[in-house]
Amino acid sequence: MSYLQWLLGTSAAFVLVESLFPWRKEQHLLRPGWLRDAGFVALNGHFFSVLTAGLAGAVALTATRALHFLGLQLEGSPVARWPFFGQFLLFLVLADFLQWCIHNLLHRAPWLWTFHKVHHSITTMDWIGNWRFHWAEILVYKSLQWLPLAWLNASPEAVFAVAVVTTVWGDFNHANLDVGLGAMGYVFNNPRMHLWHHDQSSEGGVAKNFGIVLSLWDYLFGTAFWPRDRSPERVGYPGIEEMPHSFPGQVLWPITRQRAAVAARAESSP
Repeated sequence: MSYLQWLLGTSAAFVLVESLFPWRKEQHLLRPGWLRDAGFVALNGHFFSVLTAGLAGAVALTATRALHFLGLQLEGSPVARWPFFGQFLLFLVLADFLQWCIHNLLHRAPWLWTFHKVHHSITTMDWIGNWRFHWAEILVYKSLQWLPLAWLNASPEAVFAVAVVTTVWGDFNHANLDVGLGAMGYVFNNPRMHLWHHDQSSEGGVAKNFGIVLSLWDYLFGTAFWPRDRSPERVGYPGIEEMPHSFPGQVLWPITRQRAAVAARAESSP
């Protein structure tokens, strides 16, 4: 199965499941903004993922050669000799922890938060929200994860399997499904917990629930917040009014934001 076939099949499955078992029953499948968000699936899931895969491969090859020149070998890890499931499990846990750290950083570093605002401008949560993010985030995630994950030297099959699980779980977290996983919610992320990550209020702090697959990191490091008896009143972020509604407007963000800020400073200066 090709990557495109897998992506289309996964998308169709979530559309079907959300239609049959919606959590918020008043939320329509073709809700406002669905066409814009479908554009993000095409951009981030099809075009940009293929483009960055080629660029990442070239950069990784150059970086590997540079490390070899310095006497640092990426092939020395014994993980490559492990059975598939062992490689998959270790790669998943390490990759998920790195993604938790990077996601945390996206919220705490003002410059990165500007990009991440595109994702948090979601006001209607469903599976497709997993793909609604600024393309610059792909560069951030790939750059900061590369060296630790490359050092594992896991098989391509294990790496691909982890990528599939992470993507499907991201769709699941954003889906309009009333699933909290019970006691397993303390280990695995889920739609009910992740909805609080998108809470527009400051209840529980403005930075909470950074987990992708595992919620375990949030409980270990004190960033978990999940009132299990209710849902947030609104999702988004404070000041969401600044975000353009159109697909081109959000793709070009924060370039247009920076230009507007420069123009405003020029007008206010004597």
